[in-house]
Parts: sequence; C-alpha cells; structure tokens
Amino acid sequence: MSLARQPPVLPDHIAQTVWRGNALGGQATPVLSTGHAALDAELPGGGWPCQALTEVLQAPGVHAEWRLLSPGLARLVSQGGTVLLVNPPHSPHLPALRREGLREDRLVWIQTRTPTEALWATEHALKARSVSAVLAWLPQARSDQLRRLQACAMHHPALAFIFRRQASRTEASAAPLRLEVNVSGHPPKLPPPLRVNILKRRGPLLDRIIELPHWPAGLEPLIQRSMPLKGCGPR
Repeated sequence: MSLARQPPVLPDHIAQTVWRGNALGGQATPVLSTGHAALDAELPGGGWPCQALTEVLQAPGVHAEWRLLSPGLARLVSQGGTVLLVNPPHSPHLPALRREGLREDRLVWIQTRTPTEALWATEHALKARSVSAVLAWLPQARSDQLRRLQACAMHHPALAFIFRRQASRTEASAAPLRLEVNVSGHPPKLPPPLRVNILKRRGPLLDRIIELPHWPAGLEPLIQRSMPLKGCGPR
C-alpha cells in the first residue's frame, strides 16, 4: 500500500515568493486603484501597475480612454500628480475633464508630426521624474518598440498607458497588462457601459468580459433613483 506523496513544505521566506499559474499574481511594484471595483478585483495588486506598460486596445470609432482612466487619474491629480498626453486623437475637452477631477493645470499635451516623434516623446516622458502618468496613442508601434518602452517604464515610478488598434491584439506585446475595451448596447440617453476584456495579466486567463457601469460609482445610485422604472409613467 503506497501513500500519496505530500508536497514539500517551503520556508516562509521562500513560500511568499512562489506564484502558481492558477492564482492571480501579486504586484511587486505599487498600484493605483482604477476607480472601478469590478476591474480592480481582476488586476494583480488591485489596480493599475506602476513601472510597467498597460496596453489598451480599442475598435475603430471607440474612444473610451477617459471613461476608463479618469477615476484613477483624478486621484493622482488630487495628490499633485501630472498627466502627460502624447498624440491624443482629439483635443481634450477640458470642461468635461475638469468635472472628472482632472485639472487642466496638471495636464500636459504633446502633439507630434510623425510616429517616430511620438515614440521619442513617449520614451522621454517615461524618463521624466516629474510626470506621474503617461498616456500615449501609438497605433503604429511595433513589438520591438513596445519592448523598448517597457524597459523605460520599469525604471519610471509612475503609470504608463499605450493605446493601439483592436487589430493589434494578435501581435506580440511586452506590456504586462493588455486590455481590450469596447462598448455595448445601451438604453436611450445613457452612455454605453464599457466592456473590458483582459487579454494578458499575471495570472490565469479571464474567460469573461468585465462590464463597467454607465456612470462613475459615486453617481450611479443617485442617477438610478431619478430614472423611471420600467412600465411606469405615461403611456
């Protein structure tokens, strides 16, 4: 009669460093809460990673960057942080950003003429200690260029977001965290909820879509109470 072999017991100082592939990974560097509880619950460390690239992929016509990022960035700005934008596809709408807590005096906007200039600006922004978050729209960036940016981000104690086309999802990427963001159908007069697909993270694959609410978490209960119930009201 043979006994089942028991796994060896590791010393505490070693066991704490072991990561198992079926467990959500920890985060060795600091994180910043995304401001979306459902998303935080699925990210290593519970938020956006510092000192690492986060790659966000979007379909043509989808521009959900600010809805995704503004809750976390607002917290960063409230602490005196500076957010640097490289080649945003549209001019930032300052009144709307201000309502989200993103003051214009904490935003730096750089518009370049060529993809090469955009990469250069992003790399140097990642090396600037005075910048707390870098948001760069780099639809034409290659895999080797992302590796270089990731190497820079590892030495920068801040957030780094790269925005690319949804079609890039099949390409190799050095970003430790990759998200695909889309929108779904929605009731009239409401912004569509965000649908976030985590393509890559430290930990097991996530086989479901995370749906984020129409409104910031603090406003959603108030707005829902003010809306008529289905089947009520004039016909």
